[in-house]
This record gives sequence, structure tokens and C-alpha cells, in this order.
Amino acid sequence: MIIAENITKSYGRVEVLKGINLAVDKGEIVSIVGKSGAGKSTLLQILGTIDKADSGNIKIAEVDVNKLDHKPLAKFRNSKIGFVFQFHHLLPEFTAIENICIPAFIAGINKKQAENKAVELLKFLGLTNRADHKPDAMSGGEQQRVAIARAIINNPSVILADEPSGNLDSHASNELHKLIIRLRDEFNQTFVIATHNKELADMADRKLEINDGVIFTKK
Repeated sequence: MIIAENITKSYGRVEVLKGINLAVDKGEIVSIVGKSGAGKSTLLQILGTIDKADSGNIKIAEVDVNKLDHKPLAKFRNSKIGFVFQFHHLLPEFTAIENICIPAFIAGINKKQAENKAVELLKFLGLTNRADHKPDAMSGGEQQRVAIARAIINNPSVILADEPSGNLDSHASNELHKLIIRLRDEFNQTFVIATHNKELADMADRKLEINDGVIFTKK
């Protein structure tokens, strides 16, 4: 699902990534750990085509993203990559169902189809009674589940999650971990998760560590 080869990235004189090689299979959950500033978020942003590597190649779902121009790349990102962040980034003036539908609208899906899919996701996530609630009327865990629904509404090839439980209490974190496993088991969804949360890292199929700009399997 993801093949990254010799990814490098520097900011000024600071080398953050020094030749990252990574392969992730469809339906696999991979966690990435490392100290703050090690480059976890930078790697996810590059894999998600939000940032650009200084050198190296990335293929996602067999597409060489390095060869895509700006507009095709934006379209690819919207349809093939889902993002979940530490802070849910829901739009406060919109309801749960409206927030979930945004990527579908960007993809050109009509309003009825998008809303029907959003309703299905809310049911799957146990949030049917929150469909018309705005973010400030929901708990942190509920907001993050809405963010996950938004990430998967376009059936992306991969979900990239950057500290997804970092802003949640222990109960909500545990529920989020269970949800990630359920999404993989029921939808064969692929996850790459950057996290400091040991429990979340350990429940992955494979745990990798970034240290001094390189990546290796962590036992």
C-alpha cells in the first residue's frame, strides 16, 4: 500500500530524515515511535503529500506521487489518504454530519450520497445521536471519532494518524485504540500511526522507531 524509498528531509542545516525506507501492506497497522523532534510528524506529512521530501520516492496504492502535479496531487490526497490528528480540527460552526461530509463534497460526491455515507459511519461509530451536534457539544472522544469518520468517508487507501490519542483521557484513548483495530478488521483499512502512547504503539502489527533520522523495527 505504501512504499517509501530513501526519504530525506532537512530544515536549514538540521537533517530530520536521513534516508527513510518504509513498506506498509494493505490492512496493516504500523506504529511509529521516537522522541519528540525525531521526525515522526515530518514523515507522516511527507507520506501524506502535505510536505515534500528533499529526495526519495513514494508510491501509495501503486501511484508514484512524485510524478503528480499540484491539482492531480490534491485530488489524489483527498481520495486516497485520510488524516487524523491529535487535535480533531473539526469546524466549530458545522455539525458532526456536516464535518464528516466535507471531504466527500470536495471529491464531487453529491449531497445526498455524502450524507447517507456519513449517517452509516455515525452508526458504525456509535454516534447516531450526535449527528446534528456541533463539536462543542461533544466530548473529546466523540470529536475524535467524528474526525475518524471524516478521514474514512472517501474510502481512502491509507489513514495517517499523528498522535490521535494525545488529547484524550485514558478511557477515550482505549476506545480509540479498539476502533482502529475494528476498522482494520472490518474494512481492511491501512493505518500508519505516529504516537507516544505505548499502548497504542504496542497494539500495532508492527512497531517502528525513528532515531537520528533513520527508521528501524522496535522489538
